[in-house]
Amino acid sequence: MKFSEDFVDFENAIIPWLGKTAKIVDYYFQEDLKKHNLDLSKEQVIVLKKLHQKNGLNQNELAFLTLRNKSTLTRLLSKMEAKNYIKRKRSNEDKRISHVFLTDEGRAVYKKTIPVLKNCISFLENGISAEEKQIAIKILKKIQYNITLQKEPL
Repeated sequence: MKFSEDFVDFENAIIPWLGKTAKIVDYYFQEDLKKHNLDLSKEQVIVLKKLHQKNGLNQNELAFLTLRNKSTLTRLLSKMEAKNYIKRKRSNEDKRISHVFLTDEGRAVYKKTIPVLKNCISFLENGISAEEKQIAIKILKKIQYNITLQKEPL
């Protein structure tokens, strides 16, 4: 079988495997959260984690740290506010800026996610040596670096 010059061997390229694996990991983590009666999305867990690390971030900072655009983050925060996990508060200096704070309920639910996340990572990394993890991390960092060098989509 002869391939054309524009054929891409997806089975031997890293990026397709990276995409497939990310989707499978997301699905597995989401199912694990459900199994533990945690009504959270992966994105909500990320927001809770960022606020746990630094409570009171403004929405622009949170969008940047979670790699979300402002409108997607606003919808996500509205859902979290409805669940009483976070509270938004307008800045006294600039009314256009809202700061986001964890509520007691948000703090409690975040703490419940930690063992689930640890077990999930442990299960998914089973059989992978420390050396293999370091190699994988190094490769992923190189890919991220390559993306930061590119100013415009190809």
